[in-house]
Amino acid sequence: MKAFLKDSKEKRSEYELVRELVRQIRDVAYEAEDTIDTFVVEAAMQKERSALSRIVHPFDYPKKLRSVAKDIESIKAKVKEIYEKKMFGIEALYSSESVKKSSSSQRRKPVVEEDNVIGFDEEAKELVSRLTNIAESLEVVSVVGMGGLGKTTLAKKVYSDPAIEFHFFVRAWVYVSQEYSRKEVLLAILGCLMQQPSDQTSKMNEEMIIEEICKQLNGRRYLIVLDDVWTTDAWNDLKTAFPNQNCGSRILLTTRNTDVAMLANPDTPPHHLRFLNDDESFELLSTKVFRKKSCPFELVELGRTIAKKCDGLPLAIVVIAGLLLKKDKTRDMWKKVAESVGSYVARDPKQCLDVLALSYKQLPDHLKVCFIYFGAFPEDFPIPVWKLVMLWVAEGFIQENGQECLEDLAEEYLGDLVERNLILIAKRRANGRIKTCRVHDMLRDLCLREAAEEKFLQVIKRNIPDQTSLISYNYSHRRLCVHSHVMNFIHSKPSGPHVRSFLCFPSEETELSREHTSFIHEAFKLVRVLDIRSINISRFPVEITQLVHLRYISIFGNFKVLPPSISKLWSLQSLVVETTTRDLDIQVDIWKMSRFRHLHTNGSSRLHGPQAKTRMDNEDPFVQGNIQTISTISPDSCTENILARTPNLKKLGIRGKLAILMEVKKNTSLFDNLAKLDNLDKLKLLNDTFPRPPSEGKLRGLPPLYKFPPHLNKLTLSDTLLDWKHMSTIAMLPNLEVLKLKVFAFRGPQWDPLDGGFRLLKYLHIGKTDLVHWKASGHHFPRLEHIVVEQCGDLVAIPQGLADVSALRTMELHHTPSAIGSARLILQQKQMQQKTQPQQFMRSNGFKLLIYPPE
Repeated sequence: MKAFLKDSKEKRSEYELVRELVRQIRDVAYEAEDTIDTFVVEAAMQKERSALSRIVHPFDYPKKLRSVAKDIESIKAKVKEIYEKKMFGIEALYSSESVKKSSSSQRRKPVVEEDNVIGFDEEAKELVSRLTNIAESLEVVSVVGMGGLGKTTLAKKVYSDPAIEFHFFVRAWVYVSQEYSRKEVLLAILGCLMQQPSDQTSKMNEEMIIEEICKQLNGRRYLIVLDDVWTTDAWNDLKTAFPNQNCGSRILLTTRNTDVAMLANPDTPPHHLRFLNDDESFELLSTKVFRKKSCPFELVELGRTIAKKCDGLPLAIVVIAGLLLKKDKTRDMWKKVAESVGSYVARDPKQCLDVLALSYKQLPDHLKVCFIYFGAFPEDFPIPVWKLVMLWVAEGFIQENGQECLEDLAEEYLGDLVERNLILIAKRRANGRIKTCRVHDMLRDLCLREAAEEKFLQVIKRNIPDQTSLISYNYSHRRLCVHSHVMNFIHSKPSGPHVRSFLCFPSEETELSREHTSFIHEAFKLVRVLDIRSINISRFPVEITQLVHLRYISIFGNFKVLPPSISKLWSLQSLVVETTTRDLDIQVDIWKMSRFRHLHTNGSSRLHGPQAKTRMDNEDPFVQGNIQTISTISPDSCTENILARTPNLKKLGIRGKLAILMEVKKNTSLFDNLAKLDNLDKLKLLNDTFPRPPSEGKLRGLPPLYKFPPHLNKLTLSDTLLDWKHMSTIAMLPNLEVLKLKVFAFRGPQWDPLDGGFRLLKYLHIGKTDLVHWKASGHHFPRLEHIVVEQCGDLVAIPQGLADVSALRTMELHHTPSAIGSARLILQQKQMQQKTQPQQFMRSNGFKLLIYPPE
């Protein structure tokens, strides 16, 4: 049934019969899954019952088994009926569609308005400059951006620029499209080049057409625009038609997919088209609605609100402007539109959502489900990637591929969606990987539209009037996402027997009293993903330990203990706990949970080793190869009994009195156990000096180099109060790329780095400290790309030698006024270097200096 659903996705948008058939099969598939999962719950409950209970109620379990058997028979009958009555219809449609596709090769070209082009002046100048530079070899300049951003409009503006018309002897424009014919595109190029194409050209084969194109371009400086190229295959099909004769010819290519642009020109970054700012958005809206007149004063504020809600996407602004053009120009009407811009845009799907949906339809199936999952998050919500990755894995979206880590695969999936310009990067990590991401509001609307069609998820963000409406509200959807009025939702005693994921993102702070904590178990017995991190719970809801299908839990409250009963959740992969207490006792026996992968807590959590002892002659049954993250645990939890059983641990956070971790007894310390973590690449050491005076918590030093994890890539220190001389140990870590020195990680007036250290360091963050003199040269940080200096009020200057680090791209100063002058001198030196070495800086996008607060 799932195979059929996958195969019929492209057909259901065109044929109502197919849509109905798909609905029926999907509902039966869901029903089958519900039956199996319910049986698993009943079996688990039977296993937990005492012997006395089984004797007193001997017929309960067999009765439930018979009920399951009846459900299965019913499902089989439904499947048989669907296939017998409907399959002849779907076969006919498949064959008719193949005929339709073979007989029709028309492609819908984008409508481009060359007048009233707003917001593209600087972008056009930059592209004209790149196209007309002095380089003689053939170059490809790509414009990349999501659908509806104006790539074609910008390309048309550049194509018609007088400087371009003067510079290139020959110009040709061709629209490629998603479903293109190589021969048709080649003929279109040839038609632009020949003044009077003969009837014989259409009879040529592809190789003959390419030969004729090369003949027409021979010895002439040309510009070819390839508009809307979707795939790398399309570029590979066409590139052979463009000879490189070292006369300054150019290809201007527009695409939604970054990988196409990078293949076409791997040496120069593509031009990523930006979104319009608020002023440009309002100007475009006003121009489209009022033409040459200005927007009436009484509508300006509402007009700005409407334009802002289009999130800088020109296509959405033009669509909403077309609607406003037909409406009364009154405050009441514009206020109505401003309150629900997305729904008004969606009223004419062919103008906006269907254009955006082209990118969705091109996605492979494993990315489609990941993309529509973004509809679960609220508008403009910055989504932490670490959380998104754990959710995708828990939802079962990431399929195992040999020995590759599921989380790494999930990040690859996200990167693919970013390259296709479906997902936006909100913030990057220090190592360049994505830290938070977001989805454009219009694309989010697309996610919700597709999710509704699939019964994939339902978002609740309005008041629930009564229980009856709620039951019908979430009955058929597999995921329930509450964005507001959470307490109203809970008090309505919801029932979601089919819900597999329950996620809460309330805009307001919400507290859940003790008597309401059982609602989760009562409402969602088959739930796999439970994210109620945004609700403050007064006690740990032990009832959730009966939800045997749980794979992901994110929870917040005043917890001091995580009970051992959580160990019964055999499918649990991720446990995220934020508590208001400083210490947390984790009594969960994670060593019995074979699928467990991530433990995230915010306090100093005490973790216990396996309760049973291992016989020396057998393989250790408590080694957990799946565990990737343990953060943050207390120093006394870093025993061999625990860390030796996490051989694939990648991220470790330790919080507490770090002197306990470093203390040497009988020539050994707890820190020694970290050296055996061969796969650890992130280590966070947070020293807890509370409630003593800070000076008493000061670390006397660091362990020798050989005791650190051998492949450590990122190190974070906070409140360790180390002397700067101990930086020599950190500097020699062979694989260190990211170093974050948080509040008073080091103390002392002077730091003199030693030669030969920090060979791979790319990112350096220096937090609040009393550092006065920092003496360094470029060779001390040969590969440094980013520097962040924060709250270093005594620091006299940033070392001028850092200007000689060729890789350095950004420098940020936060509340460090005395070092601003030196930072500006480094900026000037970098600007001088950029003039003498322009190609090098083009690849790195130059050097940026950011100062907060701005002067």
